[in-house]
Amino acid sequence: MKTNQDTCQNCEQPYDKGFQFCPYCGQKINDELTLGVLFYNTISNYFSFDARFLKSFVPLMFKPGYLAKKFLEGKRLLYLHPAQMYLFISVVFFFVSSFTIDKWQKDIEEINKKIANAPVEVNEKKQSKVKLDSIKKADLLENLKENRSKLGLNTDELKKADSIIQSETNNTSFTWDFDKAKVDSLIGAGANDDIIYKEMGMSDNANYFERGIYKGFLNIAKGSGAGNMFRRAFDAVPITMFILLPLFALLLKLFYFRRGRYAYHLVFTFYLFSFLFTLFTILMVFDLLILPIPGWISTLIILSTFFYFYMALLKFYERHWFTTLIKSGVITFIFSILVLITTVGLVFFGIFNG
Repeated sequence: MKTNQDTCQNCEQPYDKGFQFCPYCGQKINDELTLGVLFYNTISNYFSFDARFLKSFVPLMFKPGYLAKKFLEGKRLLYLHPAQMYLFISVVFFFVSSFTIDKWQKDIEEINKKIANAPVEVNEKKQSKVKLDSIKKADLLENLKENRSKLGLNTDELKKADSIIQSETNNTSFTWDFDKAKVDSLIGAGANDDIIYKEMGMSDNANYFERGIYKGFLNIAKGSGAGNMFRRAFDAVPITMFILLPLFALLLKLFYFRRGRYAYHLVFTFYLFSFLFTLFTILMVFDLLILPIPGWISTLIILSTFFYFYMALLKFYERHWFTTLIKSGVITFIFSILVLITTVGLVFFGIFNG
């Protein structure tokens, strides 16, 4: 080796002295380890990401199809990469939604416990009917009894309140398709699950699918299955989204097969799903931290996503407005069917693993 050459500590290639960076791998020469050097790449990458995300946020939310179009035009460093944006926003979305799901799970578990513990009426078909409104009435009466002194109610007034509440005839009912009282007694006696399944109506030669359904019903009958099933179904959503996202891009490819390769449609899909996740994340944060959003406002916001999708197609594919309107409706309908099938699959996933 020539005396006026050094060797790179990273790639071990020789280079002429005087270089500040290795001409082969790009590592800085004589880069002594300091705190600045240690965190330089992390900090620079973070601020680069942060700047591009902020620059991409407004177009993403208010200019449908703009980012996807600019990315295909070659502006790939000015804005956040579509896949990077989707991954980042999806992580934030599932993190925030976990708090909402926790709340929903607790509500579902509370309802499940009330249904499981409510008194039942068994008919001649061995079906057990639970009057859900009777549960609410019992809770209301219990609150009146506990606070009778604060409310200034005497015994006669409490009886009148009881009769008024009980006289309501508008009852919503829930029916178990088996003798719930007998199943409860078997559960209390510690009977084997297979015996309980048979009492619930499971066939002798039940397959895995049927056993899974009865397993889920038994957990619900015990008062703990619905919440866990809901949680497991939600936990499978991230995997499902990775399946639905490329399928959505495939739909776009089928409807716009002359408008570029599959990757072009995938870019559009990444940005579209990023918009949806961002919007729903903002709604959940607002609902959790500020004030609950009225149902009609949530409905209007969800409906606005269809308008966003239409405008994004119009901007990105540059086709006639009426043709785009028809295609957007058909694509939305087909994808809704796929989402419905996936949702049903998630429910059964929750049952089988509950």
